[in-house]
Amino acid sequence: MGWRWLVVGWMLMGSASLAADDALVVRKAVKEVRLTGYSRSDTELTLSAEVSGKVVAAAYEVGQTVGEDPFCQIDTTFIDLQIEHLRNSRRRLEVSGAKSRSRVTYLAKEFHRIDRLFRENSTAEAKRDAAAEDLEQAELEGEAIAAEQAALDAQIRELAERRKRHEVTAPAGWIVVERRVEPGEVVSPGQALARVADYGTLVVPLAVSGKEYAALQSLPSPFSARLEGQTIRALLFRVNPEFNEKTRKLDVELKILDWNGERRGGLQFTLPVTIETEGLRIPKEAVINRYDDPRVILAESGETVRLLILDEENGDFVAAAKEGLTPGTRLKRP
Repeated sequence: MGWRWLVVGWMLMGSASLAADDALVVRKAVKEVRLTGYSRSDTELTLSAEVSGKVVAAAYEVGQTVGEDPFCQIDTTFIDLQIEHLRNSRRRLEVSGAKSRSRVTYLAKEFHRIDRLFRENSTAEAKRDAAAEDLEQAELEGEAIAAEQAALDAQIRELAERRKRHEVTAPAGWIVVERRVEPGEVVSPGQALARVADYGTLVVPLAVSGKEYAALQSLPSPFSARLEGQTIRALLFRVNPEFNEKTRKLDVELKILDWNGERRGGLQFTLPVTIETEGLRIPKEAVINRYDDPRVILAESGETVRLLILDEENGDFVAAAKEGLTPGTRLKRP
């Protein structure tokens, strides 16, 4: 039985040695970098005046959340007077229209009476023609009044729509980040009055290199990151395909998914990613470093290759690329 245990022990030791030698493999050098940015709102909107006039009320200060009330109210006195004037004219036309319809009804009866007498040869044709003309003119007058009423209705609707423009509104739930107007100030069309932002969704803008962008794409969606030191989930949200000539990088935005803390800009975001870098990763166990002359032995040929050590990363040496050493090359333990 003893020799069987020796054979088994030799086989186990051989397997362990083979596994250890399999670990002595040249790999592509990589390094971990930390992508750092700061949160901001997903969307920002500038509120501008569409009409001229005096601001009579402004409802929200910087930092307040927009509710149902408009952000500010521009004086509507003159447009209200115009609407009132047109409505009075409309009421007068309604009276004229009622009179016209009553007259048409009377003249229609009169025409039918005279027409019947004319067919019975009891009245002259001229009288019948005069009755028909009076009826036609009354009907035309009614049509003219109806057309004038329609024109006034259109003017009233136009003024009502313009009156709405005196209320400068913002989306409910957004936050005022800048206010540029005060009550009593006279504003003009196109003048910026405030900026509001949607902090319901937080995003983090980053400028990344091509390798960093590739690392982001390789992450699961969503992935884990840190916001203000807390673990959160995020995902790659927007990618600007235009190359930034100033930073020599790509502009991307990450979307924060499950942050339960304060929603504001300036929250610090960090995300460690692993990227490929120049050089090769060489296991320390495979390096012969006699007389400051680092070398490795190729497992297949037994050839010795000198190294130029550049750095040290996670227990391995990072060496400059060299002929005969490529990722996947197996090395011999010295």
